[in-house]
Amino acid sequence: MNNNYLNNNSKFPGSPIYSGNIPTPNQSMAPTTSQEYVPNEQSYIENILRVNRGKRVSVYQSFADSGEWKDKVFTGIIEQSGRDHIILSDPTTGNWYLLLMIYVDYIKFDEEINTVPQFYPSTGQNL
Repeated sequence: MNNNYLNNNSKFPGSPIYSGNIPTPNQSMAPTTSQEYVPNEQSYIENILRVNRGKRVSVYQSFADSGEWKDKVFTGIIEQSGRDHIILSDPTTGNWYLLLMIYVDYIKFDEEINTVPQFYPSTGQNL
């Protein structure tokens, strides 16, 4: 059996086979107004957070199975975001938070939100 998992996923039926074609920023990424790169045509929370890096937010999260606290608010500066997480820093306390997206109810910004411009058509109205 071939153990080269990058080219043959035979141990995992139905798994995609890695083709070796990794897109470069020039192929499938578009710059936004904040010089961040986000995939074309994708308006996901992670991308909206990326183009708003450096802004102060309040992240409202719910933890249904927690006996200690059901709902919690984390306030800080957006440092990074990914598909499943947000990293905030709180300059007033020096704390850093790694928050899981699965628990996010909503996010409140203290200023206007930058959007992913190529996704939203220009309507003359602010979103």
